[in-house]
Parts: sequence; structure tokens; C-alpha cells
Amino acid sequence: MKQIKSFQVNHDLIVPGTYVSRIDGDILTLDMRTRKPNNDDYMDNLTMHSFEHMFATLARFSDKSNKVIYFGPMGCQTGFYLLVRDMSLEEAHALIVQILNEIIAYEGAVFGSTRIECGNYKNLDLKSAKDEAKRFLAATENQTDFNYRS
Repeated sequence: MKQIKSFQVNHDLIVPGTYVSRIDGDILTLDMRTRKPNNDDYMDNLTMHSFEHMFATLARFSDKSNKVIYFGPMGCQTGFYLLVRDMSLEEAHALIVQILNEIIAYEGAVFGSTRIECGNYKNLDLKSAKDEAKRFLAATENQTDFNYRS
């Protein structure tokens, strides 16, 4: 069986940042690598879960919400996938930076943090989401090259 594209990238060379994973017609898949893979610095579940709730909600209620297809965590605990439709790479990156800044500025309860809204509602923490947003913003805010090196 052939390898999927993401397994063809040398993960030891990946540094935190936003990368084009694939383009399928009008759908752009971005890898948001918040952590360096294989570096023993993996996101704990609290951080991954909290950041996912915040980013996904803000993306789905942004002015580009009709173009957001999916946002979710990577199983390897080093980042997230963002799938958008009919957006240029520059627009998608600007949306990522906008949402990261919104997470950092947000005050209140983590979105979807009640028992009715979430299947693991006790495992959410705004500070963890904000810390991850700050960390990733520093890595991607001024990024201009969105291609993996392999």
C-alpha cells in the first residue's frame, strides 16, 4: 500500500509553524504544527482539548465561517489540522493569526465547557488554550514559507 502524503515528510525536520499538507480542488488542508515532532514536548490532553474548543468555535463564527470545513487535533499531539474551502493560503494564514489573537485576548469560560455541551467538560482550561495560542503565534505570525522541508 502507498503511504499517505503526511507520512512522506521527515518529521525530524519539522519545526512549529503552518504548513500546506494538501490541496484537493478548492479544499486547502493546513497542518498547524504547534510543537516540534519527536521532541518529547507533546501537548497534554488538557491543552489540546482546550485549544481545540477555542479555535474551532472562533473559526466557525468568524467572517470566514462558511469556508471552514474542519479543525481538529493531530493524534501525535504536535498540532492541529485546519481544512478550508475557497481560501488562498494567505487568507487562511491571516485567519489563523486572527483567531490566535482572539484566543489570547478572550476572557470568559472556554466555549462548550458544560456537561451538556462536552463529553469531557472537566478537562478544559482557558489558561492552557491561551498559552498554546501564544506559543503558536510566535512560531507562525511572521511565517512566509508554508512548505515542509524533507
